[in-house]
Amino acid sequence: MVVTDMATETSDDFSQATERHRRELLAHCYRMLGSVHDAEDLVQETMLRAWRARDQFDGTRASLRTWLYRIATNACLTALKGRSGRPLPSGIGAAGDDPDEPLIGAGEVPWLQPFPDALLDADPAAAMLSSGRLRLALVAAMQLLPPRQRAILILREALGLPAAEIAEVLGTTTAAVNSGLQRARARLAEAQVDEDRLRQPANADSRALVERYVAAFRSADIAALKRLLARDVVLEMPPFLNWYAGPENYAGFIARVFMTRGTDWQMIQVGANGQPAVAAYVRGDADEYLLHTLWVFSAAQERIDRNVVFGDPAVWDLFGLQRTITVPASQGPRPASGGPR
Repeated sequence: MVVTDMATETSDDFSQATERHRRELLAHCYRMLGSVHDAEDLVQETMLRAWRARDQFDGTRASLRTWLYRIATNACLTALKGRSGRPLPSGIGAAGDDPDEPLIGAGEVPWLQPFPDALLDADPAAAMLSSGRLRLALVAAMQLLPPRQRAILILREALGLPAAEIAEVLGTTTAAVNSGLQRARARLAEAQVDEDRLRQPANADSRALVERYVAAFRSADIAALKRLLARDVVLEMPPFLNWYAGPENYAGFIARVFMTRGTDWQMIQVGANGQPAVAAYVRGDADEYLLHTLWVFSAAQERIDRNVVFGDPAVWDLFGLQRTITVPASQGPRPASGGPR
């Protein structure tokens, strides 16, 4: 139902009509803010603002969906005043060339968070996942833009709104929107961001590739892992500033992990940003495995080109991950086909 006249609609009708857009608005606010926690707060604020202003909605001027996007976008812009974008480690400093260097924590940095696929599962908004519009690297690229340019680009892409309607949403002019869109695309090009490449959705081949990676990792077979990596592969690990580029440095860090944490691991598949992801558990005591990190992969041309490893418990909570799992000895690790090299 499209609400056209709030004077003739009941409160329940209005609530039901707006609620249908909640998950889509959550994805929109996440792309603006880079934080699932903040996005949830802003969507709740959007619903409250919409409820209070329901008698001002005019369905002859804009759809309810566009009206809600207007409220949500402006709420996000207000929240972003005085804030910088949420980065990943690769957006802050240079790649490391020593996989054995001490890990440098940066807990005060508001890091980009991954988005649980389950939040959009079985909902029309899940099309954002299948289209690749929520991919982690693409959301990270959006964080490079000033908030208003970010809003213009996202509204153009998400809603397909013409410049005149975006101008109405943002309370500016059509010329300002066209200029902002041009500057946003130029900024992304300057940062060598290929939107089309980043938007490529995960498919059966990329998920099978990650399964091969997990099998090689559980076998502690670093040579097999390296064969699965792209030449420009990136490994980053918020909340640590350290990150590594290239198969040699990547593999060197994995060898360090095996040396310090052992080679007995269990993995649980999850979905994040429409990409293959796994929760990694390392052997604790007896049959118990302890949650270690959440890995979010991207792949291109039959090779893994990025693995973002999240060690923040707040991120684990977003995905509802158990802190420990129990695996009987009979279901323990696969035999190692090669140790750290």
